[in-house]
Amino acid sequence: SKDLKGAMEILIEQKRQKLSTVEKLDEHMDFASQLIFAQNRGDLTAENVNQCVLEMMIAAPDTLSVTLFFMLILIAEHPTVEEEMMREIETVVGKQEVQS
Repeated sequence: SKDLKGAMEILIEQKRQKLSTVEKLDEHMDFASQLIFAQNRGDLTAENVNQCVLEMMIAAPDTLSVTLFFMLILIAEHPTVEEEMMREIETVVGKQEVQS
């Protein structure tokens, strides 16, 4: 847990450094950036920012897997939607192999 917290602090500091050197800030505005700026304004503490980023990193795989599971269930229950999705994939990808 202490190692993970330390790793998060390093990542946040790297993000902070990147934000301080970019020319066009709007291209780099994401949730982590918003948290860092909130800390700079005094709205959040460093601990708040670290905890938010840590929770995003830990929670994402679990919530993503649940979301994908329900999406696949819904597709399986609606074959006409599945057929439309397959047609769209074929239109976009053509005869190429689908890749991640």
